[in-house]
Amino acid sequence: MLPQDFQAELDEIDNINIATAPLSRLTQISKPLPELFELERDDLKNVVLSFGQPAFRANQIWDWLYRKFAANYSELGNLPRPLLEKLQGKYRLAPLELVTEKVAHDGQTRKALFRLWDGAEIETVLMLYSDRATVCVSTQAGCAMACSFCATGLMGLNRNLTAGEILQQILHYERFLIHTENQKLTLGHKRVSNLVFMGMGEPLANYLNLWKAIRRLHDPNGINLSARKMTVSTVGLPQMIRRFGQEELPVNLALSLHAPNDALRSQMMPINRRYPIAELIEACRVYIANTNRRLSFEYTLVEDVNDTAACAKELGKLIKGMLCHVNLIPMNPVPGSKQRSSDINRVRAFQAELTSYGIPNSVRVEMGRDIQAACGQLKVAQDGKHSRLSQ
Repeated sequence: MLPQDFQAELDEIDNINIATAPLSRLTQISKPLPELFELERDDLKNVVLSFGQPAFRANQIWDWLYRKFAANYSELGNLPRPLLEKLQGKYRLAPLELVTEKVAHDGQTRKALFRLWDGAEIETVLMLYSDRATVCVSTQAGCAMACSFCATGLMGLNRNLTAGEILQQILHYERFLIHTENQKLTLGHKRVSNLVFMGMGEPLANYLNLWKAIRRLHDPNGINLSARKMTVSTVGLPQMIRRFGQEELPVNLALSLHAPNDALRSQMMPINRRYPIAELIEACRVYIANTNRRLSFEYTLVEDVNDTAACAKELGKLIKGMLCHVNLIPMNPVPGSKQRSSDINRVRAFQAELTSYGIPNSVRVEMGRDIQAACGQLKVAQDGKHSRLSQ
């Protein structure tokens, strides 16, 4: 049972995290068997014992799932048939349904569209750099936060993803990197090295499933990803930011700020009407004090909206002296939005003003714009029409 104060915080977030884009055509499908990926190691051990099998079989299954990245039961080669049959009859083991996959013109970015069991759809992105392979992970199907510069926010929210659905996105690209022999397609990478929870949805509005997935990803007996190579992005839920700072794993946190005052931020990000900047910054200061970790502020630059010299000065005064870094993100094109990216001269002027306040900053180099895979561009088709799978 969760502590009473934590449960109250989760209940408050649930009141904000309301589905505004309910599923339509596939909502009558019967819910399938539970996912094997939902089981924790101890749960799996208890299941194996209940089937009359020795406990070490659970370790073998775990190894197949999180070290060898098995996608179906036929790949679990060293397990006795009676155990496999019982597992198969009680738990589902199948990869996410891949609807389409697009590859950017430079070959360094791949975007997968997955359909979930109930018809909900999500997008996941693999970004290949010379020194790392990063997966941008979705935590919700859609998003309830309705930020004006984000394509996902225009969709509305279908639902939270389960921990298994979050994990399966990373496993998809683990399999791709391991099994693809052509190094031109992988830049020589054989494993996912970094994760950014910056895909579809607000991660801290799906807090329990997010952390269940993170702990599984960090497990040294499994995927064994370093916590310091994971970053969670949030629109700013103060109670969850404070809670995040109490977690045992040093996962990085990035806050989508995007404006230096309440009037402008509320216009761009409706969540600010509930949690204004002063409350948000105070939660950030508590987070930094508790963790001694640098916080990232994300700031999308929108032409003639939040990219003025006055905004830069105001932002500088707001966060001066904090242990932080500002990622400046020229707005990526969003279909249906009239807003546009700041030109390079205004970006540089904004950056120079922040630097004058002694605030570390950088301009993010975006990847995958040509396949709508860059920051703020993830949005599944609303008419059910998707392009054919491309390799």
